[in-house]
Amino acid sequence: MHPPASVAETELIGHCKQGSLKHQEMLYKHYYGFAMGVALRYCLTRDHALEAVNDAFIKVFNGIGNYNTDRPFKAWLRTIIVNTAIDSRRRELKHQLTTDLDDAAPIRSGTFIIENINAQDILKLLDALPAIQRTVFNMYEIDGYSHDEISAELNIPASSARVYLARAKEKLRKLIVAI
Repeated sequence: MHPPASVAETELIGHCKQGSLKHQEMLYKHYYGFAMGVALRYCLTRDHALEAVNDAFIKVFNGIGNYNTDRPFKAWLRTIIVNTAIDSRRRELKHQLTTDLDDAAPIRSGTFIIENINAQDILKLLDALPAIQRTVFNMYEIDGYSHDEISAELNIPASSARVYLARAKEKLRKLIVAI
């Protein structure tokens, strides 16, 4: 069960449903930081993230009449941002070279104890991943998507999603050792 929305948030959403531009702007400003944080995990550049956030808010305002108040607004917004960023990444991924997964080497597993690593270091490590690996890693490890859901969202086989995740983890392990 999620905590009830604050009265201010409920009123703000209600005014947005009525089409109030002033309240839409207030909602945008209130959730902008959260939205950028989500989008930056899926987009390669800050400009792409900003574009994804703006596109997502357009979708939010166009579809806010369908928003189910039984669900937390932040979760609904996050879903829209993730899907918008993925749609944008999907269009970009069509133009990237792909690797034949049949030639993939098995990934060995290892355990690393990470101490003294901060959020900036983690973001830099994620930025070092190839785009598809970064997207799959974010979806699976951070946002909790299953391999089947990732497969459906990115139009790739679930087995490919597993391989991309394994490769991302292996590359992150190597990068952590280098720190």
